[in-house]
This record gives sequence, C-alpha cells and structure tokens, in this order.
Amino acid sequence: MKALIFAGTALAAVLAQPAQAQSASDSQDFSVIGNVPALCVGGAVTPAGGIFDLGVLVDTATGFLRTDLSAPAQLIQGSFCSSRSTIAVVATPILAQGFTGTAPAGFSRSIDYVASANGWTASPAVFATASASNAAASQTRETPFSGPISVGIAGFATTGGSALRMVADTSYLGTVTVTLTPDN
Repeated sequence: MKALIFAGTALAAVLAQPAQAQSASDSQDFSVIGNVPALCVGGAVTPAGGIFDLGVLVDTATGFLRTDLSAPAQLIQGSFCSSRSTIAVVATPILAQGFTGTAPAGFSRSIDYVASANGWTASPAVFATASASNAAASQTRETPFSGPISVGIAGFATTGGSALRMVADTSYLGTVTVTLTPDN
C-alpha cells in the first residue's frame, strides 16, 4: 500500500507542476520581390527645341557654301539608362526641299556634315553623312548612367566637291537622330 501511496503522490506531484511551455505562435516568411527593367529615357532638348539653324548657307557674293557655317550645340537634359546602354547617332545630308531634280552641271543640292553626340561615353558617337561607313556612330557605356548629352554638327562640305555652287532653295533640311538603347 505504501507503494501505491508513493506512486499516487508522485503522479499528483507531476500533474501539479506547471506544464512545460509550448509555443502558441508560428511564423512564416514571405519574399518581397520586384524588378527594374533595362530602360532608357532620352530627356528634353534645349535650348532651341532641336533645331540647328544655319541661316544662309552660301556666300552671297560667290554662291559657294560658306566656310564659317556653325550652330550652337543642342543639349539633351534628363537622359538616363538603367543598365548598360548604347548611344547611336545617325544623320542625313542637308538637302534642297523644293529643288528635287538633279542639280545642273556646276551645282549641288546637298551638303554633307558630321554629327556628334558627346557626354554619354568616353568617346563621342560620330556620324559623317559623306562616309560610306560610320563605325564610331555607335558607342557603348558599360554602366547605368544619367547625364546630359551634347549634340553638335560641324565640318560642312558641298556634296560633290567644293567647286560646286548650291542651287537656290528656300528650304534645305537634314536630320540628326540620337538614340539611347538599353543593352540587356
């Protein structure tokens, strides 16, 4: 009987002790994910809204292309690429818009020049309208970047040679296109 009393007392002692603490909470981890696509934004052109105004293209005393042609650079502000990127510049010759036929002997209806985009890469992107190949027209930047791009034109030459005069036309037009492309 002593054994039963001892066993009962031991059982009562075990039951009377507070239960071992068990965790009443549980947790789960959640990942927070997202992505940033490779993208480029060209920004806004200043100061003249993207126009290189060369004025009168010829020396009015000779009819030959002026040797002092120049235009202030255009600045593209607010440009950025979120990844490795390529800047490319392409240009078209400055062509007479009204005089569309073949220029008569001794005359030209086209002006060649060099367009450049500076500030995005260590070497500027450069495109010459008279050149059959423009390897430097595309330049790659290895890192994301934000900054201005200066676009300029220079090196004007009469298409066909300096001995040719320009045909009269109230509108000569060429274009310069600068493109930023993210490299994935």
